[in-house]
Amino acid sequence: MSKSKIILNNERLKVEIDYPGNNYKGSRFDWTGFITEILLDDKYSFCTKESLVSGKGSGGIGLCNEFGIHTPLGYTSAKPKEKFPKLGIGLLTRSDESDYFFFDKYEVSPFNFIISKKSDSITFITEPSECNGYAVKMTKKISIKDNFLVIDYLLENTGSKEIITEEYCHNFISINKNPVGSGYMLNFPYDINIKEVPEVLTFNENKISLNKNPKKDFHCNIEGFNAVDNHYWELVFEPLKTGVREHSNFPVKSVALWGNTHVISPEVFIDVNIKPGKTQKWTRKYEFFTY
Repeated sequence: MSKSKIILNNERLKVEIDYPGNNYKGSRFDWTGFITEILLDDKYSFCTKESLVSGKGSGGIGLCNEFGIHTPLGYTSAKPKEKFPKLGIGLLTRSDESDYFFFDKYEVSPFNFIISKKSDSITFITEPSECNGYAVKMTKKISIKDNFLVIDYLLENTGSKEIITEEYCHNFISINKNPVGSGYMLNFPYDINIKEVPEVLTFNENKISLNKNPKKDFHCNIEGFNAVDNHYWELVFEPLKTGVREHSNFPVKSVALWGNTHVISPEVFIDVNIKPGKTQKWTRKYEFFTY
């Protein structure tokens, strides 16, 4: 197995995954299952970088998830120079008295990761490392079948304190590197509402249209999902008749949209709440398609 890239292949998909800690060594995104490229039918690509300018951004690429962007485990009780856990990464060191900020860079003592690969899947086991009563064993399996990519999460609380945080996947998507603007459409299975609408988009019923190239980052929260049992979003680039859907098999906490000149990122959040000795599992399923 290459120490730089892990490759999953079938007749429809080619998926590139970074080896934990090889390229991305940051303190924001989960090191396990850091998916840097997805190719459909050897023709359509879906992943891009968070920032195209070297040194800017927080290092995100493609499909990369994050725990605790709003509710960091153990941060408030840690004193400066003490450690707190960041799931999927390791023990981070609190630098000063300031509030936690996901964009800041924290010193990382990585967890130990065990990796096993099959022809159509890769499994990452993050071994627990106790920190002030917090400890989690996480098993993440990424598998492909036909034009579907599936990410299964299983978290076991092996510590003495309850795990209360959240998780989402930051989907840094650009279909065949086409910039954000006319041609992209984001669809939902329900009528949405956006209270603060970025000027680069319009919405009507269940659709968001990107109507011009943004000059800067944009962000909004999407409401209306509470009535949906099986949540999904669908992003298509109409000139190529190509798209991607993310299906969520869990109670959705919130939905957001982030983007800039070259990337669109729908984000679906889940609450993580695990009592000591208990487990929580969920699945994200991605479908890549042409029409």
